[in-house]
Amino acid sequence: MSRPNRNEQFQAGEVCIVHAIQRCVRRAFLTGVDPVSGKDYSFRREWIRRRMEALASAFGIDVLTYAILSSHLHIILRNRPDVVALWSEEEVAQRWLKVFPGRRFEEHLAEPTEADVQALIRDQERMAVIRSRLSDISWFMRALAEPVARLANAQEKCTGRFWEGRFKAQRLADEAGLLACAMYVDLNPIRAAMAESPEQAEHTSAYDRIQAERGAKIDSAAFDLRAVPTAEAGKKIRETPVQQRMQEQKAKRRNPTGKRVLRDSWLAPLELASQTMSNDPQAHAGGLRASDRGFLCMEWSKYLELLQWTAAQRIKQAASKVPQRLQSALASTGIEVSMWRDLVWDYKRYFGRSTCAGRPSTMSADARRHNRRCHHGQQKASECFLASG
Repeated sequence: MSRPNRNEQFQAGEVCIVHAIQRCVRRAFLTGVDPVSGKDYSFRREWIRRRMEALASAFGIDVLTYAILSSHLHIILRNRPDVVALWSEEEVAQRWLKVFPGRRFEEHLAEPTEADVQALIRDQERMAVIRSRLSDISWFMRALAEPVARLANAQEKCTGRFWEGRFKAQRLADEAGLLACAMYVDLNPIRAAMAESPEQAEHTSAYDRIQAERGAKIDSAAFDLRAVPTAEAGKKIRETPVQQRMQEQKAKRRNPTGKRVLRDSWLAPLELASQTMSNDPQAHAGGLRASDRGFLCMEWSKYLELLQWTAAQRIKQAASKVPQRLQSALASTGIEVSMWRDLVWDYKRYFGRSTCAGRPSTMSADARRHNRRCHHGQQKASECFLASG
């Protein structure tokens, strides 16, 4: 069966949650230790994390969970056209020009100016397209993949592909599918024997949240969402030596806003706020992410406890029973408690070839929406859910 069109899975104008997977070409260890050459490219994982952090500050897209491994990355995204609709014309233009400036900073040594912003705003037809793209998951993934590929090729003095092709996308249709996929993503380094526990699994959302809870801070990679006054930019170009401007640009790329923030501040909060109206966009005002909306009806402490317990169940034959205090959280989503370990550790067995994940009834409804009889793996996944699901 051919892969579905992107507009069948998600659209920029519709809020949806997508599990995206991007693999390196030929599944080579281009972000880890190459087993053939012995070269260590692990530092590129931080490149990818910082680029995601920067994009989270500019796009109307929430980063829910992620994991960066040696040959691929997983990321769960939620697009927020409702948040983008609140942005002024100036905000939309500034955000777009930060991500797609239309020129190379290394050559021009300048950032978008107020004149650039106003010139873009005057083109109302293009502004409508840009506003849509800022909540488009495909454009987010494009803005993530291309700069990393260029950096890696420049470093190795080569040309050609870094990524295998277009990213694989899987729509998460309900909270059950989202919870299982989030755990699957956070546990990927443990599955790949890169770490023993979530506390050791660097470059995952779980690691970032754990470290932030302990007070760990990092230099913010968020874009400085401020257009440079045109007169100020002209003066700097005239009066500042090129070498000095190059050094300033290099320093600003490391920390554009000059702020230190909690390690997880660019990620969407985990817990949904029960006292907030469901149609409230909860737009974020700090310039670090799109919104302050959570994504699970579960406290972070309960999620972490369940994550740690699930991480310990690697060997199926030795798996223990889900603790009573965690069973209610699973049952409320329609998941069969006794199948939780299998659902997460064998996630690919149930949903690996499907473009949608969730309870069987939700998957069936999503299939009918696209004039299909069912989704691949839907029957198999039914083993993991209560009969009413």
